Amino acid sequence: MSVELDVFVGNTTIMDKEVYQLWLNGYTVNDAVKVRIEGGVMEECEASAEVLLSDTMDQYRTFQMCERLLHHPAKLANQLLFQIPPDRQAMLIERYYAFDDSFVREVLGKKLSKGTKKDLDDVSTKTGITLKSCRRQFDNFKRVFKVVEELKGPLVENIRQHFLLPDQLARDYAAIVFFANNRFETGKKKLHYLTFQDFAFCAGQLINNWTLGAVDNIMEDMDVDLDKEFLQELKDLKILITDKDLLDQHKSLVCTALRGKTNVFNEMEANFKNLSRGLVNIAAKLINAKDVRDFFIDLVEKFIEPCRSDKWTSIDVNLYLTHYTNSVHILDTFKHHAVWTRYMGVIKSCILRMYHD
Repeated sequence: MSVELDVFVGNTTIMDKEVYQLWLNGYTVNDAVKVRIEGGVMEECEASAEVLLSDTMDQYRTFQMCERLLHHPAKLANQLLFQIPPDRQAMLIERYYAFDDSFVREVLGKKLSKGTKKDLDDVSTKTGITLKSCRRQFDNFKRVFKVVEELKGPLVENIRQHFLLPDQLARDYAAIVFFANNRFETGKKKLHYLTFQDFAFCAGQLINNWTLGAVDNIMEDMDVDLDKEFLQELKDLKILITDKDLLDQHKSLVCTALRGKTNVFNEMEANFKNLSRGLVNIAAKLINAKDVRDFFIDLVEKFIEPCRSDKWTSIDVNLYLTHYTNSVHILDTFKHHAVWTRYMGVIKSCILRMYHD
């Protein structure tokens, strides 16, 4: 009795994207097999449960062997053990370094240390993400942080080059590194409404405008640390609220520009001095590390909450901040225009992103 066999021999490593995602999500082999069966793969491929189990186990072994290379993505292209096409390499790297927004929201701004890692059991329970996946994501954050922390040059570009990540993912990691370095408080109850992408947007504004790299592209740690000289200069802005004549002139200019353009003009006029004191006092305190950490809480407490309670819309906030910022340049005795522009550009962008009607 003769038996015919179709044999295919190749050297390209076969990797199923669905199985890879199940492995990344922390599923056991048996759980992964169940998901695949429920997805109809047995009917699709006319395979038995035994073959499916064997295939899943084999792919899991391959992913585990690849993992050490994924810790240093540049090595993936140069190794000879696995023949993986470039487009598949890019997929493996991008998915390995992808993260869940609900997970990063829990650890954003915290120290990337063993202490935080011990709390991942609680984070896993709270988010419904497997502990294995939480640990992978946390270790990725820590690895990227360690590699780029001391590098010269733009933070996003350093992450992109060393970890071969696509642009948006590199920007997200830059935000995570920046928040971990400056230890911004993000966990307080009144900040819970803000998403990771809200914070990531603000991180981009701060990196591009308030770091050393924003003014000098040859500085070390240029995009990780805030520009201390700039933070010191922010103290000069206090004259806008300590000099009564300047405060009154500023209010008059802003109110003249706003009159007739909004339904909450009376509230804007009545609260002008309190809101201005709030914004300028935030600036004056940023030289202190603790006040840097409380930056987002201060924005919410001193500006966003008062405006919300007076029923301002996002359009009202934009209108107010535009005239509030621009009117200062008309004040004859005010001498710190460059510092003001640099400060308020970021403040306005962050508040508009954080202000949810």
